[in-house]
Amino acid sequence: MKKAAFLDRDGVINRKAPGGGYITCVEDLHILPGVSEAIALLNRAGLLAVVVTNQRCIAMGLLTAEGLSQIHNKMTSDLAAAGAHLDAIYFCPHDVDPPCDCRKPSPGMLLAAAGQHGIDLANSWMIGDSASDSQAGKHAGCRTITLASQAISVHTHPDLVADSLLDAVRKLLSLP
Repeated sequence: MKKAAFLDRDGVINRKAPGGGYITCVEDLHILPGVSEAIALLNRAGLLAVVVTNQRCIAMGLLTAEGLSQIHNKMTSDLAAAGAHLDAIYFCPHDVDPPCDCRKPSPGMLLAAAGQHGIDLANSWMIGDSASDSQAGKHAGCRTITLASQAISVHTHPDLVADSLLDAVRKLLSLP
């Protein structure tokens, strides 16, 4: 079975949209500093790099699935140009209500990835910037890292805290 690092997208891989908005066009996608290096480190260490992202903007009619695909193509292209690759991208297009199995904090995207890619969840990590990311990881049986650039709530309970994706990857790769 393979080990993986599940990565939230907005706030972990790319800069969040201003004012709590949504990334709805490729021009608004800006990869954060150190992300390419972090994902390349995961690649070299043999961990799968799997993006799991809630994309409620599709249910709200702000973005189409095709538009999201264009954004993800730019993201993977930008990362590849810097020597990093993603093994898979999973997204939840649903709104908060009615609840679904894939929207974080539910573990559906992580479980789907585990089934499709032979991932050992107990030896994998969920890296995110919110309580819902940490909860999804815990519900799937993963260890979790929350980025400290966000306020960590009492409901987050991550296994580790890191300043950035690069810091998180360095920490998880240094563990026995």
